[in-house]
Amino acid sequence: MPAPLNPKRTVAELKELRALTGDERGAQRVAFTPTWVAAREWFKSKLALLPGVEIHADAAGNLWATLTGASAKALLIGGHLDSVPGGGWLDGCLNVLAGLEILRRLHAQYDGRPPFTVRLVDWADEEGARFGKSLFGSSACSGNLDLGEARNLRDRDGVRLPDALRELGIDFERVKDSGRELANAAAYLELHIEQGPVLLDLDLPLGTVLGTFGVERHAMTFHGQAAHSGSTPMNRRRDAFLAAAKMASEIYRIAERHGGVCTIGSCTTRPGIVTSVVEECRITLDQRHLDATALAGMLRDAREASERFAAAGGVAVNWERIWNIAPRPFYPALMALCDEALAEVGAPVHRLPSGPLHDAAEIARTGVPTAMMFVQSLHGISHNRIEDTREEHIERAVVAFDRLADKALNWIDG
Repeated sequence: MPAPLNPKRTVAELKELRALTGDERGAQRVAFTPTWVAAREWFKSKLALLPGVEIHADAAGNLWATLTGASAKALLIGGHLDSVPGGGWLDGCLNVLAGLEILRRLHAQYDGRPPFTVRLVDWADEEGARFGKSLFGSSACSGNLDLGEARNLRDRDGVRLPDALRELGIDFERVKDSGRELANAAAYLELHIEQGPVLLDLDLPLGTVLGTFGVERHAMTFHGQAAHSGSTPMNRRRDAFLAAAKMASEIYRIAERHGGVCTIGSCTTRPGIVTSVVEECRITLDQRHLDATALAGMLRDAREASERFAAAGGVAVNWERIWNIAPRPFYPALMALCDEALAEVGAPVHRLPSGPLHDAAEIARTGVPTAMMFVQSLHGISHNRIEDTREEHIERAVVAFDRLADKALNWIDG
């Protein structure tokens, strides 16, 4: 008979962690800070109550808890304790604490030795809140971290990332050695709050994640001519802002045409004074889609539109790539098992993509079969202290995620 699972304990521990590491502004578990270290020590104290579970930090600062099984083949369950400053009480840490509850259940059921090894990982700095580099620990583990780029990252106080890591006993030049942890990985699972409104709008508690969106992130700068705002007739202006502003509505048409999402997130002008026509306008564009061909089409359409608007206004435009990542579809067989787990807890089966990136995307990138489960977010809001999920949905998510873990273990066996 299976050992009992206690999802109410997960809710209680989430609240305990919130009280320990949050304040009136929200969660404050920014990676590589004292509050994050305190959160990890709290987490390790929970793990220490499971005899025989080995706990260690790898070369990138990822924290691993290993329940060694009869086979070295390993089921990985992952998440992240770190948060954005002023974040919510569930983002990232729900994954870890649900995984802890599953580890407890398996430890009890198999008297400390399941048929396969089960490993719970708390990835270091998923959010990138301090140094601006998201997925630090998982991208180091996957081998995809750009060391040259990361080596020069600084926080707002001018502290370099390698120096901050050294304070915690982490050698920046060796962080990719963490890839050794994936040697026997047979599957990777992650549970996360949706962080958006799709499940909420459909009145669904849970969903199976299809994969994470690919991202194209660029800046475009329109170059016109500064001129006096009073003496220059409207038909004689070469207004860089006018051409850039036309992109605001155009990206909505592009997104609708291709079924993706597009965002202009910032706009700066020069000379930036009220008495001058804008000479230079720089805007940033973020485009996301689960399909690589559609993502490329969105980027192509945006480039063509910018050149069209520039020509119409007598200005020039140039583009600068900021960052991009390919779409990361998840493993079909594991997605099917996730569908089964949802059905077994009475949740309608629904699949949806993830707009935000997750550590799961980096692990899928290595070829390890990967699946994610979403639980509904109230308000469709995350990275905000008002982030919330109904407690009954959290509890159902823990049960469904546990069912998925069992199915994944059987799948590994097959």
